Amino acid sequence: MGFFDRLKEGLLKTKKGIVEKIDQVLVSFGKIDEELFEELEEILISADVGIDTTLKIIEDLKKKVKERKVVDPMKVKDLLKEELAELLRDDHSELALNTTPSVILVIGVNGVGKTTSIGKIANLLKNRGKKVVLAAGDTFRAAAIDQLEIWSNRVGVDLIKHTEGADPAAVVYDAVQAAKSRRVDVLICDTAGRLHTKKNLMEELKKVSRVITRELPDASIQTLLVLDATTGQNAISQAKIFSESAEINGIVLTKLDGTAKGGIVIAIKSELNIPIKLIGVGEQIDDLQQFDAKEFVEALFS
Repeated sequence: MGFFDRLKEGLLKTKKGIVEKIDQVLVSFGKIDEELFEELEEILISADVGIDTTLKIIEDLKKKVKERKVVDPMKVKDLLKEELAELLRDDHSELALNTTPSVILVIGVNGVGKTTSIGKIANLLKNRGKKVVLAAGDTFRAAAIDQLEIWSNRVGVDLIKHTEGADPAAVVYDAVQAAKSRRVDVLICDTAGRLHTKKNLMEELKKVSRVITRELPDASIQTLLVLDATTGQNAISQAKIFSESAEINGIVLTKLDGTAKGGIVIAIKSELNIPIKLIGVGEQIDDLQQFDAKEFVEALFS
C-alpha cells in the first residue's frame, strides 16, 4: 500500500467527522443560503478547525460563491476543497537539509510520540540515502535513552548517548563531533519534554542550540515541534508555549489516524503559520511522511 492509500485510510475518522457531514448538509439543501453556511461552520468547528480559521474559510467561501455565481449547493464542496488546499499550501514544507551535516532538533512534550517520530524521521532520511546519527538529548528519563537506542538499532543508524541525568548539551556536543568525524549528512537531536518545568527546559534548549551553532556555525539547523493530533486545540496551546522560547521551523503531527478531529491540521497552519513538515498516520515505521497539502486535501475528500 502506497503512502497516499495509507493517508486515505488514516484520515477515515476525520473524513467521517468533516466530509461525510458536509455531504449530508449539501444534499439536504436545495439552495445556497445563510443557513447552509452556518451548518458548514458548525461542522468545521466541531472537527477542531478552530473558530477564527473557520470564520475565515466561511467568509472566503461566500466570496467565491458570489464571484463565480454558484447556485448548486453540491458545487460548494469543490470550492471548500480549493479553499483548504490554498490555506494549507506552504513553500517551506520540505525539510531543510542543505549542509553536511544538517541538524534537526526535535522538541515536544512527553507522550506526543517524540522519540518514535525521531526514529521514523531517521528511517525516512536513511531511505533517501542519507547517513544519519541520533543524539539522546533527553537525559531526564532513562526510558527515553533506551527507547531511542531501540529505534537506532531498528533503523540501523548510530546513537550518541550518555547516562541518565547527564548534561544534554554535553551529549549534543559529542554527537556534533561524531557527525563531523563520521561525515554524517543529518544529526537528529532528541530533547527533554518537560513543559511543567518550562523555565529550566527552555534554558536547556537554548544551551543545546548554542553548542550546535558554535560547533557548526554554517550548518542548516531546524527545530521541529512534535504535536499529537488527538489532543486537538491543546496541541496549538503547546505550540504557542514552545514558540515563546524556541524558534520553531516546522511541525511534526502524529497520530492523525487516531482522531476524527484532523481539522487541527488546518488550525495549526492558519493560526501558527508554522509549516507542517511531516505527518504520521499509523504505527508502522514508514507511516511518517512529508506533508503535502494537495495530497492531504485529496485524501480527505476522495
